[in-house]
Amino acid sequence: MRSAIEIWTLSVESWTFGRFDPISITSMSTSTIRSKYDVAILGAGHNGLVAASYLGRAGLSVLLLEKNDYIGGATTSQRVFPDYDARLSRYSYLVSLFPEKIILDLGLKLELRRRATASFTPYVNHGHHGGLLLSNLDEDVSRRSMFELTGNDNEYEQMKRFYNLSRVFAGHVWGTMLEPLIAKEEMRRRFDVDEVSREAWRSLVEEPLGVAIERYLQTDLVRGLVFTDAKIGVFTHPHDRSLVQNRCFLYHLIGNKTGEWKVPVGGMGAVASELERAARKAGAKMLTNVELRALNVTGKTPGVEFGIDGKRQTVEARFLLVNFGRNVLAKFTGRLYQPDRTDEGSVFKINMLLHQLPKLKAKKYPATEAFCGTFHSDQGYEQMNASYDQASGGRLPEETPCEMYCHTLTDNSILAPELREQGFHTMTLFGLDAPWSLFVRDNQTMRQQAEKKFLASINQWLEEPIEDCLAVARDGSRCIESKSPVDIEDALGMYHGNIFHNAPTWPFVERKEQAGKWGVETEYENVFLCGSSALRGGAVSGIPGHNAAMKVLEIVASSE
Repeated sequence: MRSAIEIWTLSVESWTFGRFDPISITSMSTSTIRSKYDVAILGAGHNGLVAASYLGRAGLSVLLLEKNDYIGGATTSQRVFPDYDARLSRYSYLVSLFPEKIILDLGLKLELRRRATASFTPYVNHGHHGGLLLSNLDEDVSRRSMFELTGNDNEYEQMKRFYNLSRVFAGHVWGTMLEPLIAKEEMRRRFDVDEVSREAWRSLVEEPLGVAIERYLQTDLVRGLVFTDAKIGVFTHPHDRSLVQNRCFLYHLIGNKTGEWKVPVGGMGAVASELERAARKAGAKMLTNVELRALNVTGKTPGVEFGIDGKRQTVEARFLLVNFGRNVLAKFTGRLYQPDRTDEGSVFKINMLLHQLPKLKAKKYPATEAFCGTFHSDQGYEQMNASYDQASGGRLPEETPCEMYCHTLTDNSILAPELREQGFHTMTLFGLDAPWSLFVRDNQTMRQQAEKKFLASINQWLEEPIEDCLAVARDGSRCIESKSPVDIEDALGMYHGNIFHNAPTWPFVERKEQAGKWGVETEYENVFLCGSSALRGGAVSGIPGHNAAMKVLEIVASSE
């Protein structure tokens, strides 16, 4: 069991290096540390950097404290396989939820590139290998591909009607994500304008998502394809009464009102570097290699005790922003953490470097087209119901649902020129129905078994095993690494490996007393959450970082 300090020092978003190596390896000198700051931020991940940028631009003195020897957290990349100059985004890959308003406010220079293919789902029909290809560029391609699967145009039209519900929902909600929280009833009234809006509220908020999916769609493979966005990172099923599947689905579909997931050019490391540049330009000071030792959250002025370069340091701040989970904060403050069963993480991640793309059994589709978008496997609707039941029973599913992403088919700048010329690619697999509870007793054995199962899931669609396409290191090992929820918890301090830190929340509040707040408040005065544990937190969004900054500025303005 890790101590509270050890868990904190894993930092909520302290993930890995970026394509463009952070400029923060040399931190400010310890001799320049002041005893008092307006704001101290614990954890220099992307949300901490967003908060620091807004607060520094407002004229406040800001100090960021980071455990690792780099800045950026979840929005960084790393040279995972040292023998090859390829920078992989180890824990986060795509961007959808990062608001354009934050990009404009902070003057961020980011290029987010569309993927030509939205998704590719291989299947076998009467012994013939085919694939459902949904294009981001050509609707006719998507329509024809759906017709080949179903034999009619109805399912495609129904899928469009279903996804229109999320777009209508986003139209009503997205603009409120950077504002104080709205009560559920008030939000519901905003949807009471036409029949489509009322249907969107009913289907996505009031009833389990499976009800709407089954009402709109008839094809098992299409139902499963749609439902995957409701399972990413959480352990749930279509008719879960907690509606965590609805909340997770909305997280994946409302970003910037379109829900489209784009590739950051230069990898997540480019996002990290640009956020760091903005924060430093705003005057924020940063310390890396910090060991947090104690927090004072009950006195008149919050305080932080930490070690750096073997020396003890104490800093007071008018405001303390916490960029780690509620579970870690509870341990530091001696409070009991009471998670909900929906807070358990359910994810298995595999990072790979390939010397070539594998060929598909569905010969109609070139690998460059199929792997350009999200490649789905074993994600049929009934398949996932079965895999959920099997995982709930304490065993790895017989058929393991998963999906893969190939960053380099959209942006190959994360590869050195010689690797590009030789046809190398990065590939990341994201496995579902892999809850923390399956791995906690014997993580090493279960990780090995899960890796084999997930790769076998992909291999059933390939002419050659993906293992044969892996780059090989100098020592003869294959360039592949796997992470279970237990590994994620050990490395990042996230409760039970939950990549959202806790179950995704609604973009409104159900308790009236929370209305008008920013969703970052804690029980401690002037101590706020600025990371994924805040309401409306999760994913690479910057939303909780922005909202924590707005909460601070609100208090500052009211006291002047």
